[in-house]
Amino acid sequence: MTTTALIIGDLQAGIVDNHPFVADLLPVTETVLSAARAAGILVIFVRTGLRTSGLDVAAGNPLVAALNRAGALFHEESSETFVHPRIHPLPGEAVVLKRRTSAFTATDLDLLLRAQRIDSIVLTGVATGAMVAATLYDAADRDYRLTVLSDACADGEPDVHDFLVSRIFPARGADVLTSEEWISRL
Repeated sequence: MTTTALIIGDLQAGIVDNHPFVADLLPVTETVLSAARAAGILVIFVRTGLRTSGLDVAAGNPLVAALNRAGALFHEESSETFVHPRIHPLPGEAVVLKRRTSAFTATDLDLLLRAQRIDSIVLTGVATGAMVAATLYDAADRDYRLTVLSDACADGEPDVHDFLVSRIFPARGADVLTSEEWISRL
């Protein structure tokens, strides 16, 4: 028996509201989220937030340092890092705070999934070349079965998105489906 969780990554207010390619995902994500909830699938939201103090920013990590310098957009207590209100979590749905690219790195995501006997993950969110890819690789190393919803992910560089979903993710064992294909299988 397969037990599945839907992971919605980094669709937080500041990212969605400041990047048009991300805002385009909201209608698709709303449909996927509604279908998952109706099917009784565990939904886990993931958001990126750094400490305002910068204590979690290593000097040798220029990407994380740049995110921290972006100010409220990536500071954990800022409403900019909260899940976008159009897809807000319902009571009882988990929100995982991450401080790095993978949703597994230094979070309790694996604990939540294993506690609920999840063995299959459906990945959505942004960016395809960052959170989605890093989480997919990490999940594969942890022996989760993987599905990526190609139209519920996006990247600021569409060619990166296309290459990952058409070539790399399938080669790493992930099923890549459209949201419509996935919903039809529920």
